[in-house]
Amino acid sequence: MIIAVDARWTAEQLDELARAAELEISARLDDGRWGRWTPIWVVVAGEDAFVRTWIRRDTGWYGAALRSRQAWIRVGRTAAEVRIATDGVVAVRDAVDAAYRSKYAGDGSMTSVEAVASTLRLVPAAAGEPLARPAG
Repeated sequence: MIIAVDARWTAEQLDELARAAELEISARLDDGRWGRWTPIWVVVAGEDAFVRTWIRRDTGWYGAALRSRQAWIRVGRTAAEVRIATDGVVAVRDAVDAAYRSKYAGDGSMTSVEAVASTLRLVPAAAGEPLARPAG
């Protein structure tokens, strides 16, 4: 199922993201194509969804997402177009750290200094003409 979302996550979507062990992300590449689906951890803090990478680099899903600010995510059979945002993540750092510690207890890799610096907020794309969904 492909969902059309407004600029806010619904309570049901946030619950699904919070319960998911991971989501898959496909970021728009520099040449306009979509990158491969990559499994990553996701947390919910407040009314927002956040992702991080354990090592910040300009390649792979993270570099493409940071440059294009566009991606698709999927959890199970649900897919959503998202925009990638970095604004406001510093203000919620403690809440995001706590969400990672709670959800992924025993693994401190996502609360390291480098991982924290890579925090991205997933913003549901506004309703309207969706981007072409990546294959797979």
